[in-house]
Amino acid sequence: MSKNFIRRQDVPAQLFGEDYARIRNPEGVFPAEDIIPMAKKLTSVNDVQAVVCDMDGTTTTTENLCIHSLEFMIRKISGKMESSEWAGLNSDRDYPNIIGNSTTRHVEYLIETYGDMIDPGHFRNAFIHSVLWFKAFSDDAGRLSDISQNCAATNCAELLLEAEAGRPESIEMTKFFSEKYKESFSAKTKAKIVRCAVDIYYQRYHEILAAIDRKETIPHLERLLKVNPDSLIEPMPGIPFFLPLIKGKLSPDEAATLTEILIQDYIQKDGREPDMNRHDIEAVFRRLAEKYRAKPAKLGLVTSSIFYEARIVIAQVFHASLRQIESWPLPESLKTELTDFFGDYRNVYDSFVTADDSSELRLKPHRDLYSIALYQMHVHPKDFDKVIGFEDSESGITAMRSAGIRLCCAVPFAETSGHDMSAASHILTGGVPEAVIRKLFIK
Repeated sequence: MSKNFIRRQDVPAQLFGEDYARIRNPEGVFPAEDIIPMAKKLTSVNDVQAVVCDMDGTTTTTENLCIHSLEFMIRKISGKMESSEWAGLNSDRDYPNIIGNSTTRHVEYLIETYGDMIDPGHFRNAFIHSVLWFKAFSDDAGRLSDISQNCAATNCAELLLEAEAGRPESIEMTKFFSEKYKESFSAKTKAKIVRCAVDIYYQRYHEILAAIDRKETIPHLERLLKVNPDSLIEPMPGIPFFLPLIKGKLSPDEAATLTEILIQDYIQKDGREPDMNRHDIEAVFRRLAEKYRAKPAKLGLVTSSIFYEARIVIAQVFHASLRQIESWPLPESLKTELTDFFGDYRNVYDSFVTADDSSELRLKPHRDLYSIALYQMHVHPKDFDKVIGFEDSESGITAMRSAGIRLCCAVPFAETSGHDMSAASHILTGGVPEAVIRKLFIK
């Protein structure tokens, strides 16, 4: 049984529904656990009103970038920057614990697992470097506020006063400030270590995103190790087709011409051919395009990333989607329309929910982000059975069903293949293309 779920016999039946989520809160938060009822599963929807999707690993390939930044954080605070010094994160043991939850929960796990590798000097250097970097390059008020609180908590509050905003050269003073605060710097409790490590993680992640956004070379590119820098931010298979389809941008004939493209996306994701012939799949696409041309579905994106990250990631996903669309057998007039459509996330999404809309303490597997998305899309609780959700992680599925979404599709990829997806209505190894081909959007 999944560590996140408990069954009827464990909780008074009169108080809860059929399934329950046991959700562990970050350390220091009371209560230590929440027990939440989850909506009863549905396997089909008669009239899809809204679709809500996770970002990393479901809509985009950025989950590997998050994993890299977490591993980079461990390397910095331990001083083991070379692969010969430490083999890195273990995909079987570590990945299930660092995908799908909040950043704090991911970092908590890593500190619990690799805490004995922490070197105090390297830890102090890495934290001070992150403070100087954000002071020089970031205008993210939330991140700067967290940095300020963590400086105060570790007895180096004056560092922010000494580091001038917008002065990149101040980063070169990392060693100077590290030595200056060597005696006063204090991060002895697990809670303080985790909070500082979160800042170190974000510094690396934002450094890469900023370089991508400015079309500059990624610093320390050689440190990407197992990550291919050419595919850091790409749409997951089927996404460039699915988004305009569900928003009514494709005619039946146009959708039909893309049949083979989506089949290849299915094969790319699943490794096998779909068990339907081409003619039947084409007929499904025609019906879908006709249905959503007449009545587009509402579309929501939900991520535990902050808005700064999500904005850059989705912009890159849209750019990559347009590169794919350029080679599709579509009229030039439609390609122009799709260029406008993908020109702004607000053209695509009716709800765009990030960690900034909630709290680090209430991210997945808590339901809050998905509840906010349903509210923003004006989906009434009586219509929750007309919503389809897509998630790649166990925690995401828990959050969806806790929010009342009854038809949850798990779309695992390599790094989440070890997650327990039993709470999902469907486990789709073919990803979004499989959902389309299997007619989950039309009955």
